Amino acid sequence: MTGFELLPVATPGSTPVRVLTIAGSDSGGGAGIQADMRTFALLGLHACVAVTAVTVQNSLGVSGFQEIEPETVAAQIRTVTDDIGIGAAKTGMLASAEIIDAVVAQCAESGIGRDGSSPLVVDPVCASMHGNQLLADSALDTLRDNLFPLATLVTPNLDEVRLITGIDVVDVDSQRDAAKALFDLGPAWALVKGGHLRSCDHSPDLLYDGAEFVELTHRRIDTAHDHGAGDTLAAAIISALAHGFPVPDAVAFAKEWVTRGLAAAYPLGAGHGPVNPLWRVSGPY
Repeated sequence: MTGFELLPVATPGSTPVRVLTIAGSDSGGGAGIQADMRTFALLGLHACVAVTAVTVQNSLGVSGFQEIEPETVAAQIRTVTDDIGIGAAKTGMLASAEIIDAVVAQCAESGIGRDGSSPLVVDPVCASMHGNQLLADSALDTLRDNLFPLATLVTPNLDEVRLITGIDVVDVDSQRDAAKALFDLGPAWALVKGGHLRSCDHSPDLLYDGAEFVELTHRRIDTAHDHGAGDTLAAAIISALAHGFPVPDAVAFAKEWVTRGLAAAYPLGAGHGPVNPLWRVSGPY
């Protein structure tokens, strides 16, 4: 852990910082709310959850999923925020236009979002790493038009950038074009992740707030086991935001967290293993 300062942890018996993940479950335990909650716990935060869908998946892919009723998703958010309170929230798999609209309405009512008291990070999960579609085509417009303007930050990977903006990111120039296109959809900040930009020997992420670009680069980890990397990054970002970090600092913190998790990733089943935030308790990488 040399050179990397972790977040402060509450003393025993005192209430930790609270965060909320609004996302689907992963029965294989590598991504979704399971990845989020691992990161929250290992960073010393209390995790609250609004489940949007139950997936049937393992290390080889998603074979099915069941959506949760939109009213139930909204009720989970409302019940948690009314009683427990949260410092920040993130979205993951939202599955349908109806669920997205329910999340937008309830987050706005609960003060979650760029103009509220609790920052909101939108990880626009459109497809799994195996190529399985996790968001209906009809919901993409709802994601762009209704959820993005509520977001403090959006964090798409390059496949999601292509689906959302139509821009194929292949180099630094197209990455900047994509960041501008994402920002124009309404979030306060846009992050174009470069983990899938294989033409680079490093991992270049680009953050944009409409005025300036912030470039965040890190070593590329050579591993086939990167399941849940996007979820883990967004979870670490809101963990830092809930502690009062500015957005660029929160993203830089999360990028280091994920890089170390990738370095510690392990095989699981016959397919892709997960990012491993357990490096936090098993030793430095």
